[in-house]
Amino acid sequence: MAKRSGEKHQVILDAAVKTFARTGYHRTRISDIAGEAGVADGTVYIYFDNKEDILISLFQNLMNRFVEELRAELAQCHDANVKLETIIDYHLRTLASKPDQARVTQIELRQIDQDINEGISKPLLCYFQLIEEVIEEGKKQALYRQELNTRTARKVVFGAIDEVVTCWVMSSKPYPLAELKKPVFDLLVRGLQ
Repeated sequence: MAKRSGEKHQVILDAAVKTFARTGYHRTRISDIAGEAGVADGTVYIYFDNKEDILISLFQNLMNRFVEELRAELAQCHDANVKLETIIDYHLRTLASKPDQARVTQIELRQIDQDINEGISKPLLCYFQLIEEVIEEGKKQALYRQELNTRTARKVVFGAIDEVVTCWVMSSKPYPLAELKKPVFDLLVRGLQ
């Protein structure tokens, strides 16, 4: 069945982020999302098949926008080191400004089943590809070691950024996530050079 998109679709996705962040994916009911969105429960089903479909759509929507905006920022950079710093900055800055989104992506998406995992893997692969392109560019510019395995290096880069965000989300003491850009960049760029 073809699902609708539009303003209500986005309102429901925005409500899902807040609800998943507040009560967790597994404890959230469709009625909770509908209540947060200010729509009837049945309205949610006009746009989504079920809660799983909402989570997959939510992640796809967030990651597609994330990659598109990051790609635009990277287009302004001509050096792989500047691009790497931009990736780190963009990732930390974006999630720091959207703590509910950070909680959902860092905590709730880690506790999902295989069907959801398959639904969210494609947009994540686009992000991984961007990181790999920067690493390859750094190798071509002789900024990074030629013998680097690009895929392994990408895993390390993404893993480091991801872990920094996860620790921030789980911390009981608030601190400015975006300020960790420089130490993360310094550590990663030294490992690549």
